[in-house]
Amino acid sequence: MTIPDFEIAVNIWYDKDMKKVIIIGCPGSGKSTLARKLSHMTKLPLYHLDLMNWQSNKTTVAPELFLEQQKQLLEKEAWIIDGNYGSSLELRFEGCDTIVFLDYPLEVCLEGVMNRVGTVRPDMPWVEETLDDDFLDFIKGFPKTNRPKIVALINRYSHKTCFRLKSREEADSFLQKIKKSFQS
Repeated sequence: MTIPDFEIAVNIWYDKDMKKVIIIGCPGSGKSTLARKLSHMTKLPLYHLDLMNWQSNKTTVAPELFLEQQKQLLEKEAWIIDGNYGSSLELRFEGCDTIVFLDYPLEVCLEGVMNRVGTVRPDMPWVEETLDDDFLDFIKGFPKTNRPKIVALINRYSHKTCFRLKSREEADSFLQKIKKSFQS
């Protein structure tokens, strides 16, 4: 089974009662930005996994605590969750009703990461002044390492509504269609 493209999947939107949305994709793809805009339009509460996992001193919370926080979050009636975190991704697939997969070319994601260096982000507890090599290597490896795992999960959870957005233009169009549906 293949992942449905945006134009095919967007028609499903109007038939579903979207309350639990996960937004996934390579770092730099714009998950957090899309999540903020979608939350603003839908009034669904937004949760950034980076804010749950990272502390301002650039250390992470204990893995058990991070997992427990996610389990508690998934029990809520409605939400948008932004972030990947492969160790708990399937848990979020199980709990969601809608998946938004930002499936962009690597170059777009690298550009996105470079453009946010030195900027304040509401989804991170610090300002990233430089990019470390490990993070860049993770991004460069994402298409071959993480993307296949995401695709496998999407195929396993094919009964869920999934939007595969392949460019920033598709993401903008997606948001415009959602906005129109809320104005009707």
